[in-house]
Amino acid sequence: MNETASSERYRQGMAARRAVLGDAHVDRAAAAATEFDRPFQELITEAAWGHVWSRPALSKRERSIVTIALLAALGQDDEVAMHVRATANTGATREDVCEALLHVAIYAGVPAANHAIKIAKQTFAQMDAEKAA
Repeated sequence: MNETASSERYRQGMAARRAVLGDAHVDRAAAAATEFDRPFQELITEAAWGHVWSRPALSKRERSIVTIALLAALGQDDEVAMHVRATANTGATREDVCEALLHVAIYAGVPAANHAIKIAKQTFAQMDAEKAA
């Protein structure tokens, strides 16, 4: 493990990442990491999760809503699905996601919101099916 991976910011980031995305997701990402992408995994753990998601000014619920809206506006489909799934851990509700995507429709465009709504519906349906199983 390099200097970054042992920093306090990295440890904070890993705790936030696990709290939001869940241990199974983070463990899969860690197991799939190679020498090529390990520096990237360390960067996002320290920067996104340690510097941003660990800040106290917004709750995890609020950060979740903002993140989903931004990812939808940018057309980041896989990330939208991942963060919709993470709402199970952040406290963001389906109503919150709907409201965020309504904002996307107005401020980033109807096609972006329409596609993100499709992804959110599919993700919620998968989550419901997993609960029922």
